[in-house]
Amino acid sequence: MNTTLLIIVLVLGIILLALEIVALPGGIAGAFGVILIGFGVWQTYALFGTTTGTIVLLCAIALCTLMMVLFLRKRTWQRFSLNEEVTSRVNEIESTVKTGTRGTTISRLAPTGKALIDGQTMEVHAVNKFIDPDRPIEVVAVEGYRIDVVEITDDRFKENQ
Repeated sequence: MNTTLLIIVLVLGIILLALEIVALPGGIAGAFGVILIGFGVWQTYALFGTTTGTIVLLCAIALCTLMMVLFLRKRTWQRFSLNEEVTSRVNEIESTVKTGTRGTTISRLAPTGKALIDGQTMEVHAVNKFIDPDRPIEVVAVEGYRIDVVEITDDRFKENQ
């Protein structure tokens, strides 16, 4: 093994360790990084002797330690983190949705799904059974962000359309 290939193995091992810390959780990249660094240090001892092998080993330990210190600082992680505040709300219910309002299911309610009520697409919850798409429904309760509906089985709905 020549010197260039040995340097490439050591650098690739350090890069894999850095990727393990920052982007690739799970241990596989880190394990390969440790294996490559260990192989590179072992080959350095075998090819260049004890003095050079010890220097490379100490440099590898120093680089890994420096990398850990840099990556575990708070300021480093602030560069990777989301700094925006999410101000949206889930299923904002207008005052038009009242008990007794009727609509049509868009997706299957199993038990939760989408429905069209007063021209608005909303997330609704079927109270007593699953409801297939394109079925008439009626709102039976509005509690906070939850809209409970039941399927209308009589012909009164068809007359109101």
